[in-house]
Amino acid sequence: MTTATTLDSGAANLQLGTNVLYLSKKDVLDLGITRAEILDHTRDALIEHGRHRYEMPAKIGVHPYPEVFYHAMPAYVPGKNAVGCKWIECYPQNPAKFSLPQTTGLMVINDVESGVPVAIMDSTWVTAMRTPAVTVLAAAKLHPAAETFGMFGCGVQGKEHVRYAAEAMPSLKTVYVYDTHEAAAEALIAELRDEMPFTLVRGKSPEDVVKSAEVLSSATVILKEPLAVVKDEWISAGQTILPCDLNTFWDPRTTQRADKYIVDSIDEHELFAEMGYFPDGLPTIVAETGEVLADVAVGRENSDQIIVNSNIGMAVCDVVVGRAIFDRAVERKIGSTLTL
Repeated sequence: MTTATTLDSGAANLQLGTNVLYLSKKDVLDLGITRAEILDHTRDALIEHGRHRYEMPAKIGVHPYPEVFYHAMPAYVPGKNAVGCKWIECYPQNPAKFSLPQTTGLMVINDVESGVPVAIMDSTWVTAMRTPAVTVLAAAKLHPAAETFGMFGCGVQGKEHVRYAAEAMPSLKTVYVYDTHEAAAEALIAELRDEMPFTLVRGKSPEDVVKSAEVLSSATVILKEPLAVVKDEWISAGQTILPCDLNTFWDPRTTQRADKYIVDSIDEHELFAEMGYFPDGLPTIVAETGEVLADVAVGRENSDQIIVNSNIGMAVCDVVVGRAIFDRAVERKIGSTLTL
């Protein structure tokens, strides 16, 4: 627990209630937090969630445009001494319209003992790191011996999914990547092929990737109306599907007929369903991701089950990773102090 009223954090002392540590994206990168560390922090957060040792309301938000959402994501994880809130927005048209990321945001970390804010940081790196960490942790639990992985979407999230798969899925031999923009898939392969322990292959089509991989994930856009790019008839027994884009990319018939539909947060998926993101209805949920990782609920029970595990992002992961970033920044005296 934080008990001191002053923390030595670089150019000036961070005095609780007087100033706050600001961390830019560059500052966060300069901390050198590894993907292995992010996996550990994310696993801890998911297990705490799975054992119901947390406080986290479903995402609340505002919606200036039909396909846009702003979400406030607060959480408290006692076991990790982590409390805070991420303010994040999603503009699916940003990349094409403004050459800006689809998702941006800020995160505030607070001192649990006094409640005062102690850090403000860019949240794009946190989001980009913890999202694929959740995917591959779940994939490793649900499909531990997988040798093939298919990734739809080759932007920042796609690249990180491939990198994290290398960290957490040691049996992988081939990873197939696909993007509607061929250049993005080629760029991913060119950037990562020399550092990956498996072979990277550009999929010829969505169908080709689906029929080649045991485990599949997608990080594309989040829209209310399903695009159903992946057709249900392409899915075969035993596959594990891990969307990061809600109900957008996959044929809704697949999620409805899956042997198990697992989600990171039941409350959040029900909220999105109320908002209209599951026009065909929210499938029956059998467990949460953290419950499976904590062995509170059973994941895969046999090799023929089709499992869909939808992870849309939880604040418990954000604040646990954010707290670790803050602690490292104080230790290494990185960041700027701003007066409250």
